[in-house]
Amino acid sequence: MILFYIVVTVLTFLAMEAVTWFTHKYVMHGFLWVLHADHHDLSKVTTFEKNDAFFIIFAIPSILLFYFGVNPTINFKFFIGLGIFFYGMAYFLVHDVFIHHRFPWLKKAQHRYLIGLHLAHKSHHKGGKCFGMLYVPKRFMDEAKNMTDTFSNAL
Repeated sequence: MILFYIVVTVLTFLAMEAVTWFTHKYVMHGFLWVLHADHHDLSKVTTFEKNDAFFIIFAIPSILLFYFGVNPTINFKFFIGLGIFFYGMAYFLVHDVFIHHRFPWLKKAQHRYLIGLHLAHKSHHKGGKCFGMLYVPKRFMDEAKNMTDTFSNAL
């Protein structure tokens, strides 16, 4: 049963990349642009953005799944919630801390994947089509391969 719960957690985490892509493209850049727009306005860097409301929006299903995943006893719903939670933590560390440097940690990247991730997100802010978070298209990985210096430019 433990293996099943690990698989559920990992598959949920992986599925969240598709959920993120879809939500980012059709919700954040769609009818909830009013919450996401300030994130794209790089001239106004603030501690909090309206865009941060999406942390709460994504936390609600995870919290509900935690609750229903332990009532009346622990079940698979808890581990779906755990996968969403882990993705949320990865999102926070990768997007807010590493890419946008909203907190003074993880400022220097020398790994090809991290540089490619940053380049892909930077292209999104310049009107590109990268709407996911952890998946890096090949062209950005190729571009990152050619960068040998420490890459530490925040968006």
